[in-house]
Amino acid sequence: MQENNTQGTDISTLGEFGLIKHLSKNVKLSQATTHKGIGDDAAVLNQTGKKTIVTTDLLVEGIHFDLMYTPLRHLGYKAIVVNVSDVYAMNAEPKQVTVSLAISKRFTVEAIDEIYEGIHMACEKYNVDLVGGDTTSSLTGLCISVTAIGEADEDKIAYRSGAQVNDLICVTGDLGAAYAGLQLLDREKRIFENNPEIQPDLTGHDYILERQLKPEARKDIFESLQDAKIVPTSMIDISDGLSSELFHICEKSNVGCQIYEEKIPIDFETHKMAEELNMNYSIFALNGGEDYELLFTVPLDKFEEIEKMADVKVVGHICEASKGKYMVARDGTEIALQAQGWTNFTE
Repeated sequence: MQENNTQGTDISTLGEFGLIKHLSKNVKLSQATTHKGIGDDAAVLNQTGKKTIVTTDLLVEGIHFDLMYTPLRHLGYKAIVVNVSDVYAMNAEPKQVTVSLAISKRFTVEAIDEIYEGIHMACEKYNVDLVGGDTTSSLTGLCISVTAIGEADEDKIAYRSGAQVNDLICVTGDLGAAYAGLQLLDREKRIFENNPEIQPDLTGHDYILERQLKPEARKDIFESLQDAKIVPTSMIDISDGLSSELFHICEKSNVGCQIYEEKIPIDFETHKMAEELNMNYSIFALNGGEDYELLFTVPLDKFEEIEKMADVKVVGHICEASKGKYMVARDGTEIALQAQGWTNFTE
């Protein structure tokens, strides 16, 4: 298990302004819409006539991540990913991010550098500019707040409220792997705490561990939709489990939904982890969360185009609100969906 770095440069030797200067020295700007980045009271962005998309996520130690098994570099990377994923979920392109940190005294400059290595890696991969943020002290641990800014043509934006009856329900990638990885890490942590001489056994679980510790946003799907000139009627990213996200779309669009358990894409390692824990792997996908895949709806006449799209699966369809929200199980029975969400599922 990971141990916090207790040897290194005390942050107090730099001071707040010195830390900001230290963290911003490697920042490079690449977006034409970035007029002024770090260094003033606010960033300045050139408006291009498109709509501006803004989203913010807060990651709190002990709630959203556990530093006993989360590498700091991965944490920085994930903090960016979860925000740009929200921009892609609007069918928009992320352009800039701001990062704010609340840091306790147990973190050294080198530890913060590790976080920022991950931040810079993600910014480079998703081609976004780091244009500002804030730093402050914390009495309880580490908090990371990221705001992502994107842009899109008005007629290309996908809201949660546009789903229509008979639309196809589509998901990207596979679901439940991030939650499977979290269950594995929590299990090994408990074993380690009870007997520190026992080394964690994580062999054979590389995929679900990466999905939990270093997820990716679906930039490729955003680009595929652009290339196919498909604008989803509704879209959302899967951060709280498939059931909760379907509820959001159905409630905003005033519709119902029917999905099929056998069509939900689930990776072999997720199956394996569920079996080890004696749990139904479909529950991982429905209520696990943190997959950061995309859930979207398209008109029925887009079926052939969607079928040709890599890593996209049709899992059901939209129906009238009066029919409710349910899943057809493998044995043909209809099960009402529940919006448990990731947080409630882990209580």
